[in-house]
Amino acid sequence: MTQVSAQMFDFSDPRVLIGAGTLALLVILLLLVLRAAGRSAQAAQPLMREMEWMSQRVQSLADGQERLAGGLHHVSEGQAHSQTAMLQLMEKRLAEVQRNMGESLHGTATRTARSLGELQQRLETIDRAQAKIEKLSGDVLSLQDILSNKQTRGAFGEIQLHDIVLKALPSDSYTMQATLSNGRRADCLIHLPNPPGPIVIDSKFPLEAYEALRAAKSQAEANEAARALRTAVRAHIKAISERYILEGETADGALMFLPSEAVYAELHANFPELVREGFTARVWIVSPTTCMATLNTMRAVLKDARMREQAGAIRKELAMLYTDVERLGARVENLDRHFGQAAKDIAEIKISSDKATRRARRLDNFDFEELAPEDDHVVPLVRREDG
Repeated sequence: MTQVSAQMFDFSDPRVLIGAGTLALLVILLLLVLRAAGRSAQAAQPLMREMEWMSQRVQSLADGQERLAGGLHHVSEGQAHSQTAMLQLMEKRLAEVQRNMGESLHGTATRTARSLGELQQRLETIDRAQAKIEKLSGDVLSLQDILSNKQTRGAFGEIQLHDIVLKALPSDSYTMQATLSNGRRADCLIHLPNPPGPIVIDSKFPLEAYEALRAAKSQAEANEAARALRTAVRAHIKAISERYILEGETADGALMFLPSEAVYAELHANFPELVREGFTARVWIVSPTTCMATLNTMRAVLKDARMREQAGAIRKELAMLYTDVERLGARVENLDRHFGQAAKDIAEIKISSDKATRRARRLDNFDFEELAPEDDHVVPLVRREDG
């Protein structure tokens, strides 16, 4: 038995044995722990140094982080400032771009509107031109209808001839639809003096043969149309030569008027023998252009003839003018003689006036008192006072 602090323990008691064993085990464990702690303390010194170094590094990192945070804050402020300036610049540039785009769009809209207006005007012009073309097409169709008939085609040629003659000659130098002594009626008679005398212009239009020649698709058709054209032109030349060239009444030749320049050119280009036959028959073929030139030559001839006709009257008028000039000279001489006599009379009157003036001056200088006798009563020459 053992007493511990007034507590009695029996070593034979299993509980005491277990407690003692447990206590012994605890003591051993404590010793082991203390021993391990001593070894751990020795082993922990390098670790503590590492921990201290790491603490210093952490502190350095903390300081660097703080400085980095400051730098980042400064950078952030600079970036924010730069971003603000950039945003302002972008807003300004965007405003300029918007303004430029607005102006450009406005200008584009204005130009587009102007272009549309011009396009509208051009379309209106095209519409008017189209209307005129349609009208001209109708006129061409009407002209084709006119030219398809021989009578209307002849009237067309006569009207064209009348227009040309009307523009080229005075109205009293020609007669339209003049009737000759043989009863034939000429389209136009030009009153030229002798020689050559009045000359006839007759309008002919061999259109069918010419159109057949133009429309020929084969050589046979072309030859047939050329034969028909020769026949028609020869017939016209013969008719004019027989009807309108009258000896002693008309000129020794006549003109055949072709209202078409194309037909005239065709004859001179491909049918020169017809032109020569016309020369032989004293029938000269003319077109509207050559007819105008020929009429202008005739106008010069008419003007020269009229001047010759008036030459006698001009000489008579000159003789009368010479007589009038002589009479005027005589009357001028008489007037000059009268002026000379009047000048002489005026000179004599002036002489008499001078003499009278001198005598009056001498009378005014006489002293009548000195010349009178002493006994006589001299009446002084005193101007009597009024009243």
